[in-house]
Amino acid sequence: MPALVKPTVRRERRKQERPGELLQAALELFVEKGFAATRVEEVTVRAGVSKGTLFLYYDSKEELFKAVIQAHLGEHFIAWDQEFGAFEGSTAEMLRYGIGSWWERIGSTLAGGLTKLVMSESKNFPDVAAYYRAQVMQPGQVLLQRILQRGIDQGEFRAMDAQTASLSLISAMVFLLMWRHSMSGCTPGADFDPKAFLDTHLETLLCGWARTASKRTKERHEDR
Repeated sequence: MPALVKPTVRRERRKQERPGELLQAALELFVEKGFAATRVEEVTVRAGVSKGTLFLYYDSKEELFKAVIQAHLGEHFIAWDQEFGAFEGSTAEMLRYGIGSWWERIGSTLAGGLTKLVMSESKNFPDVAAYYRAQVMQPGQVLLQRILQRGIDQGEFRAMDAQTASLSLISAMVFLLMWRHSMSGCTPGADFDPKAFLDTHLETLLCGWARTASKRTKERHEDR
């Protein structure tokens, strides 16, 4: 006969799971309804806890939203920093992997809707927008700049402003998120393959960034 789980053990496990359950419920409601329209009571009902329980973990709806941003967006940059630091392939391969990873971990998930939410409500909630910028936008752009600079330093890409070039990628990613959480499914015949869009956009940029064989040959002769 299997040993019975003591009630105290079940309660402790349930207590440990509550923050994650609250964050998941909040993510779903924020993306569905927006930040302003989501009430704390709705989050607690969906998570199956009391309102008082939510405030044991988060002081306000704003703090809850910041925690959602950190858990579903911000924490990915820690893993990506480590992965790219150990990456041994070409910079083009690194970018292909990075864009694919972003789509898999964020773009194709419910968390991708947070970008549209922040952009649409940032003027009314500047503190939340500032937190999103610090935890998501800035780390993301710095990471892309680092990757592009790697390609420039290794002679894979032509000389260019890595900061400006990174925006060419970010703009496509933001467009895709805005489309998926605004227009996708609402306009018959207007949907497209998001992964194919990202791949095509990246390959077009890589062609523009690459140093051509003729340029390499010319520079070798000039160096002699």
